[in-house]
Amino acid sequence: MSKLKQLITDDMKLAMKAQDKPALKAIRMILGAIKQKEIDERIDLDDNQVMAVIQKMVKQRKDSISQFSDAGRTDLVEVEEAELLIINNYMPKQLGEDEIEAAVVKAISDTGADSMKDMGKLMGILKSQLDGKADMGQVSQLIKSKLS
Repeated sequence: MSKLKQLITDDMKLAMKAQDKPALKAIRMILGAIKQKEIDERIDLDDNQVMAVIQKMVKQRKDSISQFSDAGRTDLVEVEEAELLIINNYMPKQLGEDEIEAAVVKAISDTGADSMKDMGKLMGILKSQLDGKADMGQVSQLIKSKLS
């Protein structure tokens, strides 16, 4: 079992003992998504694969919050935000805008990128460096602004 999955399982036990129902619900949702991926692919996930599942869940929550806000459903926004807070506990520390911009500038100078056709190459390099530590949509927007 990966260390991250073990940590999540241990946190579930703590939430059960503390009778923290919102945290327990969110943690069980995470473990359910991990288990589903393991069953679908017939493998035990390592930490990187578990992190990918968690990142997907974070993105889904952000999308849901946006859609519920647009629809005026504050009750559902609050539920999604509470889940997002708990899910984010398992994400690595997020980089600040300055750190992301420095990584983008360095990647552009290292590769000699000078136009939008270099976008794929830059995203490939930056994804390996920043994945999980930065919103890749934000990275993409930053690359576009630097190359245009």
